[in-house]
Amino acid sequence: MKRSLQDKLNQRKKEGTLRSLICLDDLVDFWSNDYLGVSKKKISVEYQEKTHGSTGSRLISGNSDVIVSFEGFLSRYFRSEAALCFNSGYDANLGFFSAVPQKGDLVLYDEQIHASIRDGIRLSFASGIGFRHNDLNDLTDKLRRASEKYDCIYIVVESLYSMHGDFAPLSELTKICDNERVFLVVDEAHSIGIFGENGVGLSAEFCKEIFARIITFGKAFGAHGAAVLGTDDLREYLINFSRPFIYTTALPVSNWQRLEKILKSDLTEEREILKKNIEIFNTLTDGIWMFSSKESQIQGLRLGNREKLQKGQEDLRKKGFAVKAIYSPTVSEANECLRINLHSFNTPAEICQLAKEIRRLYS
Repeated sequence: MKRSLQDKLNQRKKEGTLRSLICLDDLVDFWSNDYLGVSKKKISVEYQEKTHGSTGSRLISGNSDVIVSFEGFLSRYFRSEAALCFNSGYDANLGFFSAVPQKGDLVLYDEQIHASIRDGIRLSFASGIGFRHNDLNDLTDKLRRASEKYDCIYIVVESLYSMHGDFAPLSELTKICDNERVFLVVDEAHSIGIFGENGVGLSAEFCKEIFARIITFGKAFGAHGAAVLGTDDLREYLINFSRPFIYTTALPVSNWQRLEKILKSDLTEEREILKKNIEIFNTLTDGIWMFSSKESQIQGLRLGNREKLQKGQEDLRKKGFAVKAIYSPTVSEANECLRINLHSFNTPAEICQLAKEIRRLYS
């Protein structure tokens, strides 16, 4: 192997942050994004496809009446003028941010924003500047100083942050973006399916004030794919200029048929159970410094230093709980934490035992 590559691997090993592929299927799931347990459901679908593959990109042979109809359904379901599907949330973020912001534009992004958005910004010709997490004063200060320097400014947040488990102040952000040259973009990956009426997400309430919403189906909806929600003009622009959309082989029709069936399912009970499980967990861990919102299914736990974090992860796994320690560069070193995801299928007994073990880590 090239020496510089091996050196980087050795550095990760030294820091204790070397990534590896593992399977913990025999442990209690407190780490997946399958918040409502939909991936475990048997969804009966009468597939109408002519082929079991996709045969090409959507601009060649991979398009179909099924996906076009599904995108129309998405726009109505999520209260948007139009929708365009991508193969994954990573693809959608890469496709949007590498194509829409132009040279002479600025993207102001929350410092805790998802890596895929940062990658998309890096591929664009726009400038990118981070602002302190959920700090509206820092945002408005940077916006004021940049307002005369750039043609257009995009402000980018997650409605529910995937690592912090806290919420963006969407109402205040829409007011800040009340300017014809400032556009708000919201990544809804971890909130759709759970929050809002019928799981439409947190930003649907402000859909008229938001330039674009990016939703993914691999979390609460337990499926695959993603979509960008916005105007008809935005949809047409992405079809013409978004390289991850243009040059990617389309997903098979069966994916969208199953997903539409999931979206039309009644998941009210699962949402209510999840909400109750979140309440149980917060009651049992009261007094422990969790920095996440008490309404969030994503809970972050800081243990003081990386050594304690690594030990906490392994101790909990030995006790039968699948959890994940989050290290730099996924988050900054100051924000490294034990990430605990709650689900509708976790039992009160499992949550009680997990909370007991977490308290032991703090003793």
